Amino acid sequence: MHAAASPPRWPERLWLVRHGQSAGNVARDLAQERGAHRIGLDMRDVDVPLSELGERQADALGRWFARGAAGALPDVILCSPYLRARETARRFRDAGGADPDEAICADERLREKEFGILDGLTVAGIRATEPEQAEFRRLLGKFYHRPPGGESWCDVIFRLRALLDTVSLHYRGRRVMIVAHQVVVLCMRYIVENLSEAEILAIDKAGDVANCSVTEYRYDSSAGKDGGLTLVRYNETAPVEDAPDAEVTRAPDAIVAARG
Repeated sequence: MHAAASPPRWPERLWLVRHGQSAGNVARDLAQERGAHRIGLDMRDVDVPLSELGERQADALGRWFARGAAGALPDVILCSPYLRARETARRFRDAGGADPDEAICADERLREKEFGILDGLTVAGIRATEPEQAEFRRLLGKFYHRPPGGESWCDVIFRLRALLDTVSLHYRGRRVMIVAHQVVVLCMRYIVENLSEAEILAIDKAGDVANCSVTEYRYDSSAGKDGGLTLVRYNETAPVEDAPDAEVTRAPDAIVAARG
């Protein structure tokens, strides 16, 4: 008598979504244009909301899922505790992207990368006020450089590995959406696809993750000994491109505000 086949470890589908454009993205662009050393926001990064355009992007994403363009709706929604991610998830759901009663579960492991003493500084500001850290970053690269009080990409990856263990334990066979930040999307790709530092940095260099873009994995029983997740689409901007009241934005997540 043969033992029953074990259930798949992974979700049936996994969607990774970057939050909609935030007020921080707008403030960062303005600071860069002016050559300022600091970004003009007087609030915690945790509390930075969506811009009006970001709200429309999140609504457009929900409508895109609602009309069946993604092929299915998520039955689990996880998000970063940061306001811009929580607002994106809520507006996505309320626009028809998921059941209206679907809970939105914030998980601190999905938070933005911590920037430590570099928080609130533009690139020019870092060079002017923290030249030693600018040189460390040049030597180590963004993957390993950890500013005092902050995180490297590796630190983000450590917590995301734990997050994926939770997903595989509690949501196997389910349709899971994660709403978070640009670095989170990239680091998730690094983990799920078993990429090297060089490979993920090349993907990063090729272009920023667009606001409310969709990265999708599907479970494939033939992928490896026990099956695995296969990339279906990356940085898909059709949900926003198809919307008459929104536009695609790709500003990198910035060091936008003081934490506390």
